[in-house]
Amino acid sequence: MEFQEELITKSEQEVNMMSPLTWAYVGDSIYEMYVRTYLSNKTNLNPHKMHVLSIKYVKASAQASILKKLELTEDEQEIVRRGRNTENHHLPKHASAEEYMYSTAFEALIGYLYLTKQNDRLKTILKNCIDLVD
Repeated sequence: MEFQEELITKSEQEVNMMSPLTWAYVGDSIYEMYVRTYLSNKTNLNPHKMHVLSIKYVKASAQASILKKLELTEDEQEIVRRGRNTENHHLPKHASAEEYMYSTAFEALIGYLYLTKQNDRLKTILKNCIDLVD
């Protein structure tokens, strides 16, 4: 996340005004990158096998489960609430509507923490995610 300073130009106030779906869009990529990097560092698998394994961590049901197990601050719970309640017209293929809402909320939290440069908290949560899935 060293490149973060160059990429993020919005203030926390501006990030707060963004759609939670925008947070989730960013959070999806941040979480995916974290999982891929984790697997490339911890395994000797080829890319296809890493991809198959990564699904265990990034699928909607896993993200929803992780979110329900995380200990969040009140501010983080508000971010999650906003992410969960955002109207999304996408229909999930491999998840229930509830799992999809919670996975969107999870991704929104990750994206919000990244965009507001709350790096220590983001790292703590991402590290916990691996343990919560295993």
